[in-house]
Amino acid sequence: METFFEAEKYYHVYNHAIGTENLFRNKENYLYFLKKYGEYIYPVAKTLSYCLMPNHFHLLIKISDETTLINFYKEKLAQQKEKRKLVEFNPQNFSIHSCVMQEFGNFLNGYAKAYNKMYERKGSLWLRHLEKKEVNTDAYLSKIIHYIHYNPIHHGFCKDILDWNYSSIHVFLTDKNTKIARQEVLQWFGDKHSFWEFHQQKPDMYLEKNWSFKN
Repeated sequence: METFFEAEKYYHVYNHAIGTENLFRNKENYLYFLKKYGEYIYPVAKTLSYCLMPNHFHLLIKISDETTLINFYKEKLAQQKEKRKLVEFNPQNFSIHSCVMQEFGNFLNGYAKAYNKMYERKGSLWLRHLEKKEVNTDAYLSKIIHYIHYNPIHHGFCKDILDWNYSSIHVFLTDKNTKIARQEVLQWFGDKHSFWEFHQQKPDMYLEKNWSFKN
């Protein structure tokens, strides 16, 4: 059964490279992915945690409220109108799910095109369409944040979560400016100390059972 994005709800979002392909071959790829992610997704959703692995990624996002999404969509239509693509906003045709999915589609397709151009490859980069699961319980929210940060250990890339450079774990242990919803996450766990203590446990691997691919 397909999961639909709804306003102000949490979702675990993930995808995997096709076959034996990698999504990221070097630091430049990781940084470019994060840059384009910020351009497309931050306007429509908060990001609570992420982890980029060589052949897949995990995100935990909270969809923006309906007013924010409508205003974003109106502004986007206005920009298209300036380019002589005459499209007027019609509230009856507005869909939160379609609005967010359009941004993810533009983001992932754009990354794939840039990747293919850089490495002179052709064809699909993604295993399938974007995968998403609603995070609908308090326990699930805590566990998925932990699991996402633990992913590099799970796959044998490091022995300590702080040794992996391409996850949001580092954001929560500093006071540097960030677009990650740091305070919201820390308050969810209670404080920075409680957040870190929770991350010292082993994650709940049962979370994987209902995923389309096991990463």
